Amino acid sequence: MRARFLASENRKWWTLGAVSFGLFMIMLDNTIVNVALPSIQQSLGLKISELEWVVTGYALTFGALMLTGGKLGDLLGRRRIFVVGLVIFTIASLTCGLATSAAVLIASRAVQGIGAAIISPAALSIVTTTFSEGAERNKALGIWGALGGSGAAAGVLFGGILTKYLGWEWIFFVNVPVGALVFALTWPIVPESRAELGHRRFDAAGAITVTSGLALLVYAISKAPDVGWGSARTILLLLASVALLAAFTLWELRTKAPIMPFRIFRIRSLAAANVVGFLLGAVIFANFFVLTLYVQQVLGWSALKTGITFLATAGTTVIWAGVSQALVTRYGTRPVLVLGMLVLAASLGWYTQIPVGGHYWPDLLPAYITFALGLAFSFIPVSIAALAQVEAHEAGLASGLINTNQQIGGAIGVAVAATIFTSYARPRHFTPAAFTTGYQHAFWALLAIAVVGAVAAAVLLRGRAELPAHATADVPAI
Repeated sequence: MRARFLASENRKWWTLGAVSFGLFMIMLDNTIVNVALPSIQQSLGLKISELEWVVTGYALTFGALMLTGGKLGDLLGRRRIFVVGLVIFTIASLTCGLATSAAVLIASRAVQGIGAAIISPAALSIVTTTFSEGAERNKALGIWGALGGSGAAAGVLFGGILTKYLGWEWIFFVNVPVGALVFALTWPIVPESRAELGHRRFDAAGAITVTSGLALLVYAISKAPDVGWGSARTILLLLASVALLAAFTLWELRTKAPIMPFRIFRIRSLAAANVVGFLLGAVIFANFFVLTLYVQQVLGWSALKTGITFLATAGTTVIWAGVSQALVTRYGTRPVLVLGMLVLAASLGWYTQIPVGGHYWPDLLPAYITFALGLAFSFIPVSIAALAQVEAHEAGLASGLINTNQQIGGAIGVAVAATIFTSYARPRHFTPAAFTTGYQHAFWALLAIAVVGAVAAAVLLRGRAELPAHATADVPAI
């Protein structure tokens, strides 16, 4: 019975469920820590500089290693690499929760980022190679996008609840049973797949240069709001990053088995999706960052109340995800993605009017719900476009590429928002009015990024031409 079950069509959807919960777990960790930072600082006696590294350490390894993680999946087996990443992430989550010092917590968060950088591209490439391109894959990516897109919003909710009732340690401990469950599902259900390249050579020089270059880039960007964008430190770090990435490019053009064959950018939908994905990452991560600070620092809401407010975004995203993938199947990625980015811009425009004495209704809830609609209508089509027309042997590479661009975009978006906010708050001695003014201007900047993303999607994508030839016009139901 079990063998017949696993051989059936249902195995595809069980595979999707297993890897999607892996994605949800790591997306959750992108934001779940934010609301717990004050509790962590008080419990461990962390300095501000150490507290920043609790967030930066994770972002650094996560953003830098995804290209390498995606390529390893193609070479060594996507299920195998997914499980390796899952084990690393789960063990690191346990050590985070058990940490009694800044050094242990920061190191564990960095290792968590390594696990996440392996899980994310491996999971997405498993979905891509499991489902046929067209309506079936779009439906799968709709479910994938619903869990991934809502994970960032749900992180704030769960972070508030766990911190309030169980303690900050449980924002990490919760990953242990989830990771164990995903592990138990993966081995018997998820089929193994790898790229048929005719070789198993790993481009170590390319991996080292791209990883170190991206790591320096993420670090320089994340620290720029504190030390200044024009400081010698920031400029030197950015120059070093550019030099390493230039060396990576030159090496990749010469080596016979590159980790990043640049011919992949000839796929127009992939190239366009990565441009828009970069901008989308900036909007999503910075939005949750700024909103979390506003409701806690200006409105004075607790971590629990802050988390509950985001339930509207997390829940609504799941609802709209099915509509999003169905519209992509019928009309193509371009119109849905353009609409999604414009809806995000509209919700950010609402946020530019947030008052000093704001209320959940009417100051926040309408924009929370609108942002969820934009999130579903942008996150899902950009994922579909990034993987459309990609050969199976490059699924890991394409997955790592879109994930890297979204993560780097997120780091830049948060840094830009923090810089704008700080420039308005510091001269006015951090009063609630100054904080609010700073947040309003940060939202104006994010609105501009969303509009640029909509324009980029309209110009770079080709509408229905992006649909594969065998895609049907039938709208599948979620």
